[in-house]
Amino acid sequence: MRRETVRAVILSVMILGFLGLASCATAPKTEVQKEEAQAPLRDMAAQTLAQLYRANPAAQRVVTNAAGYAVFTDFGFKLMFMGGVRGKGMAKNNDTKKETFMEMAELQPGLGLGARRFRAVMIFDTPEAYNKFVTSGWEFGADAMAAAKTKTEGGALAGAVTVSEGVHMYQITEEGLIAGVSITGAKYYKDKDLN
Repeated sequence: MRRETVRAVILSVMILGFLGLASCATAPKTEVQKEEAQAPLRDMAAQTLAQLYRANPAAQRVVTNAAGYAVFTDFGFKLMFMGGVRGKGMAKNNDTKKETFMEMAELQPGLGLGARRFRAVMIFDTPEAYNKFVTSGWEFGADAMAAAKTKTEGGALAGAVTVSEGVHMYQITEEGLIAGVSITGAKYYKDKDLN
């Protein structure tokens, strides 16, 4: 009889655990919930662009004349030998005005300790570069980082780096625009809950 009791308890715990996991699964968002989650990302994008334009007024013309742009806010951490960054953002097609909400993740191996917050503005010169970014996502690896370090822009794009053909990126901290980009191993992809 004791074995049956133990089995019943184990089975009950397994069922409760399964039900607990099932309840954690997120249900699709309603349109109202999506709009509520999208609003802070729109505000963040507007604030970030305003900060960029204060640091480099000529950047406003570049963003306006581009095929599209994307703005991300990221929070990074580093603890001993491993770190990472998670972020959210939005991309906007300048021609159609359509917004695409996105996420990003970055793995940062290496020794360190601390946290940082930064924002990134990506500018897409061509509709093809923009469409590829929002439909297929994008990975920014060590090769792209090496290329970016050697292609710091000047003029209206001062402070930006070319991270791939037709794509330029500004990185902004709370202190202001920083020269160069320190993102490696990053992946950008559509936010399935907000689109």
